Amino acid sequence: MKLPTSIENILNENIVENARLELKKNWNPEPILHTICAFANDIDNRGGGYILIGVEEENGRPKIPITGLELSEIDKIQKELLAKCKLIQPSYTPIVDVAQYKGKNILVVWCFGGQTRPYKCPTTLDKDFSKGYSFYIRKMSSTVKATEIEQKELYDIARTIPFDDRMNHEAEIRDLKLPLIQNYLYEIKSDLLKESETMDFMDLCKSMRIVDGTPEYMKPLNVGLMFFNDEPQKFFPYSQIEVVDLRNGPEGDDMTEQIFKGPIDSMIKSALTYIKNTVIVEKILKIDGQAEAVRFFNYPYQAIEEALVNAVYHRRI
Repeated sequence: MKLPTSIENILNENIVENARLELKKNWNPEPILHTICAFANDIDNRGGGYILIGVEEENGRPKIPITGLELSEIDKIQKELLAKCKLIQPSYTPIVDVAQYKGKNILVVWCFGGQTRPYKCPTTLDKDFSKGYSFYIRKMSSTVKATEIEQKELYDIARTIPFDDRMNHEAEIRDLKLPLIQNYLYEIKSDLLKESETMDFMDLCKSMRIVDGTPEYMKPLNVGLMFFNDEPQKFFPYSQIEVVDLRNGPEGDDMTEQIFKGPIDSMIKSALTYIKNTVIVEKILKIDGQAEAVRFFNYPYQAIEEALVNAVYHRRI
């Protein structure tokens, strides 16, 4: 996976803030692992950060000219970096890429905020790991151990981010489809529909709160993909509704099955329409001495509708 921004933007601080940037002249496993852990914890929700290996720091800024790394070093560093990242708990692996700046090679470690935080890693890389594991966070431009209060804050952050509101790192903004968004706005009679015809697509997505991230790394939220992608099952396997009708009860062999896929609202409507037209049957019973017949159904539609909608919309992962 390529970086969401250029090395020039990172070094020139056009996008990335100091708190999101760590410069290392050489490969130094222990502090680099701590910083990866800190960026992954992303306690201030800044969007993680970048570690540049091969760039020396001077008064908080990159020292020019860039030192860089030899190509022979880079492969060795990458292999060792992967091994060290396996020590992070729970599992977390940053994105690593090799960039060139004015003829010099730089190893860029891109650490996005993790979805399974808080993360911890060995306090020391001594062979026996005698000092155990610690949580690390970023404070301004430094990586520090989290205090007990900060650890509690990390757990609170993890608990308060619902699945719907989490960024999906496997998707792109283009996976959100404008026609689906506009159709939804039409159905809910939103004033945003008219504006959507002229406004920038990213601004529209931000207005609907279906994207999040930093300027160089904007990603769809899970809720956006559920509603505004034609095939959300690509991102959420088995995100479908299966209607099974056992005509003769659970022990019978007369069974029909129908599977519904697609955007979540469309999927619910299709399933309910199928149930109403195919599964629910009306029976008319005439009673002697009474002009009006008694009409009843095998299933109450309103109850099924409420049960299905609640099962889908209030599902918690």
